[in-house]
Amino acid sequence: MNRLTKMMQTTHKVLGTLLSILFLVWFLSGLVMIYHTFPKVSQADRLARMDLLSHRSLPDIATMEQHRETQEPIRQLSLSSYMGQTCFQVGSGPASQLIPADSSEQLPAIDEAYLRSVASRWNPAPVARIDTLNRLEQWIPFGSLKREFPIYKFHFADAEKHQLYLSSQSGNVLQYTDRKSRFWAWLGAIPHWIYFTSLRQDVKLWSDVVVWLSGIGCLMCVAGLYMGIRAWLLGRRRGQLSPYKKFWYKWHYLTGLLFGLPVLTFCFSGMMSLSRVQEWGIEAKLPFQPMQELQKLAPAPADYPLDYRQVIEAYPMQIRQMEWSHFGSIPLYKLYTDQGERVIDARHAGKVVPLQLTADEVVNMLSEIHTDKPTEVKLIDRYDSYYIHAKRKLDLPVWKITFNDVDKSCYYVHPLTGQCRYVNRPARWNHWSYPALHSLHFRLLADHPLLWSLVMWCLMIGGTFVSLSGVWLTVGWLARLWSKRKARC
Repeated sequence: MNRLTKMMQTTHKVLGTLLSILFLVWFLSGLVMIYHTFPKVSQADRLARMDLLSHRSLPDIATMEQHRETQEPIRQLSLSSYMGQTCFQVGSGPASQLIPADSSEQLPAIDEAYLRSVASRWNPAPVARIDTLNRLEQWIPFGSLKREFPIYKFHFADAEKHQLYLSSQSGNVLQYTDRKSRFWAWLGAIPHWIYFTSLRQDVKLWSDVVVWLSGIGCLMCVAGLYMGIRAWLLGRRRGQLSPYKKFWYKWHYLTGLLFGLPVLTFCFSGMMSLSRVQEWGIEAKLPFQPMQELQKLAPAPADYPLDYRQVIEAYPMQIRQMEWSHFGSIPLYKLYTDQGERVIDARHAGKVVPLQLTADEVVNMLSEIHTDKPTEVKLIDRYDSYYIHAKRKLDLPVWKITFNDVDKSCYYVHPLTGQCRYVNRPARWNHWSYPALHSLHFRLLADHPLLWSLVMWCLMIGGTFVSLSGVWLTVGWLARLWSKRKARC
């Protein structure tokens, strides 16, 4: 046995001893995560509990802007009604400002009565108890939530054992779980993502731990593949299926040969889920950032030709939230209704019409930031390599616009929503290093969901058997070491 082989054998044995159980947990929890992820409050959950908008007594945008805290250009603006009060939200996140649509009103006090009203809107069941939290918990493990302290945790006396987390600062719902979602999270997302509160609240530490564990796991897989291929070549010369006769050695070797490469790709892509190829020197070469340039073209909300109140009047008691949106300099209103999303073209004063972007309109808008003409303009009604989602969560058809610049820029623009997806050289590398390898985002599989499920299950079960046999061999090796140590004593 040469020096390289000895090094690979030692590397695989030592790292396998340290990581085999972790790999087994990753694969078993990965199977669960095909169907269940970490519980979170979705946009649909929030929209369902909002009031329906009415156009009556709403101010014009100029009046609303008089009550802003700053005079910086508005980048994000939305309108919604919640708990009987209609408000504009300028910006997003902690830095956003809520402005009552009726200037004579004040924002509600976040007191016990208000929080109980919010809780009853989310769940009408009796409240068993309320905990006051000044520390993060398993279902709210994110460090950014510390600014919401104290957080009130409502326990409901219903069959599903719902729990609701409310911010004392904003009154916003931070988390909403039930017994079923918590159960599946313990089997899936928590072990798979290493979502333990003490670790997850420190984003950098959590990210570094996952990246380092995955990177070390890749070394273990490479060493195992080397040893497996070497053993296969030696066995082939002797006419043997496996050079190993012991049951667990044989099956670890055989399953490793069959599934070792997928195990490696899952491990590598898991590492890349928290890394980007830009960190490895694969960067965009254009002297500008196209999506930022499109954002700069956004019109101010006060400059929309179509008055937002006319849109609400055209959809009476149907809209739960309204957003001022845009595609480049084209103004849009995005409406969230119980029947789904609608996007209104706001270029026409007094005329409420759904958006329908033509190829010329899309090309003309992109020509505002690109000096050269596109090399390809077509409407695609099937997923392609870089506009794809294994669970079909991306809408079709879309305009595909390609430029022959240094980054091979490509845009996917949905004609009915104005949603724009930009792909360049780093984005393609990121696609292949993470979603393609980890979630099997390939066009053939995306077009056939049943085939995607079958392939994913086969690979995950194969990885589970490789890991399980590795755990068994690890236990046996450690037991032998322990026996030898006791014999010496």
